[in-house]
Amino acid sequence: MSVPANLLARLRERVRFDRNEWSGSFGDIGTDLPLIVAMIAAAGLDGAPVFIVFGLLQIASGIFYGLPMPMQPLKAMAVLVITQKLGGDVLAGGGLAIAAVMLLLSLSGSLEKLARLIPHSVVRGIQLGLGITLVSLALKTYVPAGGVPGYILAAIALVLIVLLWGNRRFPPALPVIGLGAAYALLVEGHGATLAAGIGFTVPSLHVPGWGNILLGFWLLALPQLPLSLANSVVATRQTVNDLYPRRPVTLRGIGLTYSAANFVAPLFGGVPVCHGCGGLAGHYGFGARTGGSVVIYGGMYVVLGLLFGQAADQVVRLFPQPVLGVVLLFEAVLLMRLARDTASDAREFLIALLVGALAFGLPHGFAVAMIVGTVVYHAARRYGLLIEQVPAEIKEESVSRTAEPPGLIDRGIVQKTF
Repeated sequence: MSVPANLLARLRERVRFDRNEWSGSFGDIGTDLPLIVAMIAAAGLDGAPVFIVFGLLQIASGIFYGLPMPMQPLKAMAVLVITQKLGGDVLAGGGLAIAAVMLLLSLSGSLEKLARLIPHSVVRGIQLGLGITLVSLALKTYVPAGGVPGYILAAIALVLIVLLWGNRRFPPALPVIGLGAAYALLVEGHGATLAAGIGFTVPSLHVPGWGNILLGFWLLALPQLPLSLANSVVATRQTVNDLYPRRPVTLRGIGLTYSAANFVAPLFGGVPVCHGCGGLAGHYGFGARTGGSVVIYGGMYVVLGLLFGQAADQVVRLFPQPVLGVVLLFEAVLLMRLARDTASDAREFLIALLVGALAFGLPHGFAVAMIVGTVVYHAARRYGLLIEQVPAEIKEESVSRTAEPPGLIDRGIVQKTF
């Protein structure tokens, strides 16, 4: 009798459902929803199983890790599918192909070997570049989407987040998401659309042919792999270690759950997924400390897919994009903030900035940035390049800013300043 009781107590510690977990559950919604909806439209996918499978994978990740470690759509694959209008079978084939590659890398130990070649400053640069990309998306696409009313709505959401940032009693995401929902229902009058979409549905098994798996490998898996190594595996492991130094995760473990998720999702009508340091930072920044936020987040998608049937993708379009943009903006700032620990070393800082700029500015920038940054780092160390004397007062100021009180993260306290 004591064993089940102990397991239950441990599960409650790893997966909580308090108001901060509810707030944190919205920390990644600004990234995921638009990509999923766009892929459904471009590839002609059935929206209901896409949302159901995506939600179930979130729930599994939250319970398995006991951390706010969500799953995200594979970004490079999503962009290629959206821009090239690739079909659903090719997308499914690409998901199975990258699952097989990641499984091979994880079981063979090659994942750890590849990760050891990627310097810390390059990882920070990848995080910085992803943050800049998200800022650009938030401010150029989402916030302006609603015209003048959208700007007003975004401004209100911004003020709410700033006022409530770090508040454990009244976490910011709940009133902000509530504001967006109220605007959609009361101002835009979308209640009738929601009612019309009600209808129960479940996913079914579908196996893509070998031709689509091979095509998905060449068109989708290969372009995705460098980004997955840099952001989904290495940078995510680093972010977990930053936020939870007493609960580290391994590269092999992340690789195996990445692989498992992508063996399941394509077979049941889902989209390929990964872990992501941006989603982890977003959930954490908005208050989450356990896997409960990810379970809540996944539950929302499951309910959406099960109850709204074929209209699931139309329902999510009703939520105001300016509010999603503000949420995405803060997720991006939290992610870019992690690069601050390179500021006390001139070489590390310059490489992080270079990698971030390349990742943001170039086509296939994350893959190019990871390769260029790694080569520059090892060349600089070998030949004594990129050495710059940092004035003592700047170095001291940088160190003082990056230092955090002992136990700050472990006590679940979030600083109000960035």
